[in-house]
Amino acid sequence: MLPFLLILGVVNTAVAEFFPNGLDGGIVNGVNTTIQKHPYQVSLQTNDGRHFCGGSIISEDIIVTAAHCMQRYSASEFKVRLGSTNNEVGGELVSVKSFRNHEKYDRDTKVNDVALVKMATPVRESSKVRYVKLAKKTPVTGTTAVVTGWGTTCFLACDVTTTLQEVEVDIIDYKTCASSEYSYGSLILETMVCAYAVEKDACQGDSGGPLVVGDELVGVVSWGHGCAEPGYPGVYADVAALRKWIEKASKEM
Repeated sequence: MLPFLLILGVVNTAVAEFFPNGLDGGIVNGVNTTIQKHPYQVSLQTNDGRHFCGGSIISEDIIVTAAHCMQRYSASEFKVRLGSTNNEVGGELVSVKSFRNHEKYDRDTKVNDVALVKMATPVRESSKVRYVKLAKKTPVTGTTAVVTGWGTTCFLACDVTTTLQEVEVDIIDYKTCASSEYSYGSLILETMVCAYAVEKDACQGDSGGPLVVGDELVGVVSWGHGCAEPGYPGVYADVAALRKWIEKASKEM
């Protein structure tokens, strides 16, 4: 049985695994932004056009997202919209050839919460489509990062937004995030990195989306206790810790 705190926590950005509507991540207290500012951002959406998770373009045909986003769908049941600020219209809508979850992803603990999606058609870079670099090192605690996505703007009770949102948060390394300074304790593991700002966070609809420092992808939206709750940072898959798997698996798809 899951610890009570974890049950509450995974409701944040892992809603798709527990609720039938599949609403899965938005930005709390962020601002409208554009795809030109974040051209690596994509929307994963069902064939009927419902956004369920975010993702990041890392090459002409590979998207990085969260493994928990991939638990309900086959490759033929969703598409990738890229190159559009609005997740309902515009840009390119590309079919999915296949996807791959990290083999050691654990649904209960959210360890290794990363997956790759291979698009059926390669995409070219443009002002609205860019591949993002994978971080080689986890940024130090206190580094300012930006998280982006579409979804709700508060926990469970708000409407989704169709316009891309962004918010700045500060990196917290996993040891600090697991310390008594915050409230997660041993739930924070080595393949995770946290990010925190007062009353700012990722939320339902942002899962799988990018946490970026400069021009590097440092995290993948994974889980958290509520959204923007005091003492509970957002938790992300640590890209630097998972980089070798991402690079190897990308070549094998």
